[in-house]
Amino acid sequence: MIPVANPGAQYRSHKTEIDEAIHRVLDSGFYILGEEVRAFEAEFADFLGVGYAVGVGSGTEALYLALSACGVGPGDEVITVSHTAVATVAAIEMAGAAPVLVDIEPDHYSMDYDLISNAVTPATKAIIPVHIYGQPADLDPILELAGKFGLKVIEDCAQAHGAFYKGKRVGSYGDMACFSFYPTKNLGGLGDGGAVVSNRKGLAQKVRSLREYGWTERYVSQVPGENSRLDEIQASILRIKLKHLDSDNTARNQVADAYRKGLSSCGLTLPRVRRDSTHVFHLFVICTSSRDELQQHLKDWGIGSAVHYPIPIHLQPAYRGRLKGSDSLPVTERVSREVLSLPMYPELTESEAEMVVAAVRRFYGT
Repeated sequence: MIPVANPGAQYRSHKTEIDEAIHRVLDSGFYILGEEVRAFEAEFADFLGVGYAVGVGSGTEALYLALSACGVGPGDEVITVSHTAVATVAAIEMAGAAPVLVDIEPDHYSMDYDLISNAVTPATKAIIPVHIYGQPADLDPILELAGKFGLKVIEDCAQAHGAFYKGKRVGSYGDMACFSFYPTKNLGGLGDGGAVVSNRKGLAQKVRSLREYGWTERYVSQVPGENSRLDEIQASILRIKLKHLDSDNTARNQVADAYRKGLSSCGLTLPRVRRDSTHVFHLFVICTSSRDELQQHLKDWGIGSAVHYPIPIHLQPAYRGRLKGSDSLPVTERVSREVLSLPMYPELTESEAEMVVAAVRRFYGT
């Protein structure tokens, strides 16, 4: 069986280094917000080209804390998309704000800039563009519009660790940016974790305080806060994996190249890379009207696949009928019926990629 993702293979590829890092933490006797977290925060900020990084408990909590640091709360609106992980919308509601949804581009599947201005109201406080599947959203026009209306931009980078947009890493453009370190991510831990990054010292300091009960000094809460801390073991693992992230992303691109070359004659909609950007292929997502039949065919041939995402957030039971903008998302709804993620991870071998291509070609008779 070829799985659609394989975090165990990622661990085994760096096993010696990771095991040594874990044992270093275990032997230290210090397990929460210590030297490993501080070192990872500095190294991750340097990798991204930002001034500050703050390790937190998960990607969802990163978004929530970033929104809170930006002063977003009850009565406010935040513009985002429905074609994303539920975490994006969940975090907005955790902050007490109302999500406002706009449709996505038909070619890159990220926020359609042309639709944002019509969604802005006096209650709008922020925009969350999602770098979906490893592809940067088109940030320049979004940032320009945000500046015009005085809105904060918080990048959702949960699927795009290391991607470039016009010469800079994603995460370095918005007022703040948020990352998830879930095990299947391009930079994944061996458990939950996340980070908020920013070039704005004041916002980073707010997140640093909010992640631990609103403390600026121990046991003294200046503001109401949370408990959302990246632990020392996860930080030590992420420090190891960060050293290999660019080479792992290169390996993902090699798999993507093999897929694109092998599947070009199948009549599928294959991923397109935005001009002046790099795609880091967290997922390799094809579009086909025969999605369900192809997925079953691949399963029959021992090949895993997944749908990201089968039900747009606005059509899920918890959100149906109550999110602003839900009545005009035709591209989102079409894409949800057609997307299929093929196996994608750095350790996928050339022969395994060829097996995936052969199985898809067999389905289409090419």
